[in-house]
Amino acid sequence: MLETLMEYFSFPFVRYAFVVGVLTALCASLVGVTLVLKRLSFIGDGLSHVAFGAMAVASVLNLTSNTLIVMPVTMLTAILLLRTGQNAKIKGDAAIAMLSVGALALGYLLMNVFSTSSNVAGDVCTTLFGSTSILTLSHAEVIVCVVLSLCVLVTFVILYNRIFAVTFDEPFFAATVGKANAYNLLIAVVVAVIVVLAMNLVGSLLISALVIFPALSAMRLFRSYRSVVICAAALSVVCTAVGMCVSILWASPVGATIVAVEIIAFAICYVGGMIRGV
Repeated sequence: MLETLMEYFSFPFVRYAFVVGVLTALCASLVGVTLVLKRLSFIGDGLSHVAFGAMAVASVLNLTSNTLIVMPVTMLTAILLLRTGQNAKIKGDAAIAMLSVGALALGYLLMNVFSTSSNVAGDVCTTLFGSTSILTLSHAEVIVCVVLSLCVLVTFVILYNRIFAVTFDEPFFAATVGKANAYNLLIAVVVAVIVVLAMNLVGSLLISALVIFPALSAMRLFRSYRSVVICAAALSVVCTAVGMCVSILWASPVGATIVAVEIIAFAICYVGGMIRGV
């Protein structure tokens, strides 16, 4: 098994996929803790469907880089969802559900009506579940993914205390600092970036797993915010690395394998939490 893995990792595209996958999972786990605690876990799923619709439009227009459309559209949607909030006529959860279903349906419709490929079903499957798209990243796309991931990590580290405060006591943060909406918008933009990055790894339908499972697993073992963040990051990196290696050895879908490993990790953490009494 080790020899097989070493042979595969001798190829540059496999190393690119591994680096991008680990960095994306790390970013998703950090922001995932905040989203879970703020009861916004579903926003990642909604934005991923919007990203799928934007990617379908980019495919129809034959753009060489889907990111040119997908990233701005996903960011704008995230900002609108959090900006309108409870003041909108269509409330948060209903708006997310409406956007999810609508974008998914329109994206699939466009890919069929204006098909530019002879294998529409394969293209849709790759976009929804990741499949082999993580292995087809160009050198330029890898650089963009790494830069964006590092930007997310640096932002989280620098603004850690502010994110912690706005996560647990937003009214107090707004009263003392007065920029709660700005930080909520920043979180929305970061989530949008992570969604676009994660589409290559697990596809648009499985992105929520990268956000939710590490955070929930860590919460089974620890009570403090800092401990949960560190544990979630470690679990996410390990599960992604193990999932990608298993995928290489068993020739299984990358995204589905990573999620399966995260489910196993959650079950282990759940039992461990029961034993510890957390």
